[in-house]
Amino acid sequence: MPYRLRRYPPPPPANQDAQKNLERPSAQDIYEQVANNARQELGRSSVSLAISGLAGGIFMGLSALGNAIAIALLTTPGTVPSHTIFFVGKMFYPLGFIVVILGRSQLFTENTLYPVALVLAEKKHFWKTLRLWATVLPANVLGALTFAALAALTDAVNPSVVQALAGLGLEAIHNPAATIFWSGVMGGWIIATVAWLVSGSHSITGSVMIIWMLTFVVGLGNFAHCIATSGEILTAVLIGKAAWTSYLTWLLFAVAGNICGGVGMVTLLEYGQVIYGGDADAEAIAPHPKEESKTEESAKA
Repeated sequence: MPYRLRRYPPPPPANQDAQKNLERPSAQDIYEQVANNARQELGRSSVSLAISGLAGGIFMGLSALGNAIAIALLTTPGTVPSHTIFFVGKMFYPLGFIVVILGRSQLFTENTLYPVALVLAEKKHFWKTLRLWATVLPANVLGALTFAALAALTDAVNPSVVQALAGLGLEAIHNPAATIFWSGVMGGWIIATVAWLVSGSHSITGSVMIIWMLTFVVGLGNFAHCIATSGEILTAVLIGKAAWTSYLTWLLFAVAGNICGGVGMVTLLEYGQVIYGGDADAEAIAPHPKEESKTEESAKA
């Protein structure tokens, strides 16, 4: 079923019905904002996307770094971190996502929502979406490798933190392939949901709260994220505790899971909600005339 996207007009002056802009956006409003964001991203050159993706991969290292620093500081040398320490460490896991999403760097798991949402409405963008994926994913991985090299091969990070980073990476790659895939599905679902909700948020504060709460769940559940977890695994690889083949195998299943979770559990469902919910406004219960007049009077006041 074809769906026509409308481009957003220029924003009205600040003194014209400002309260209206604070109304809760409909699913169609969010969907169109997502698609218009995708149109802007697909219009960028490959070089621009690659640089943004590289930055995104490096910035995602903040998630691994914050987590590892907390674990290293709270763990007594020679002991195994407790569940409480892991819980506290995961509170810093959202850092990289906050920086990347608010800073508008390219993140592969966000791109399972934005361009795909546009392709569902305008099929002509299919090849541009593949170009974006083929550019951003390697750039994100290279950025994660850059972060890991800085942490593991220089004196920038305390050795105890490096060991904590590597320990998190080893825990991830020791899971069976099926576990990595389905864990990636959960991670991709949650991150694509974050991107959807941020598109409907009215403020930076609201966006930060959304990102923090949902990505905290990703970290707490140890769900596979192809970029955030790459920084941890690549640190283990660079200090000789893991093999490159183990990382590449993990990455394959994590990427597949993230794509299935982001596209299948968010983008397609939200698209269906918009397409088959197009008559929601027509079926909405109209306000009582007296209530409507009161609302207009309070707005004028």
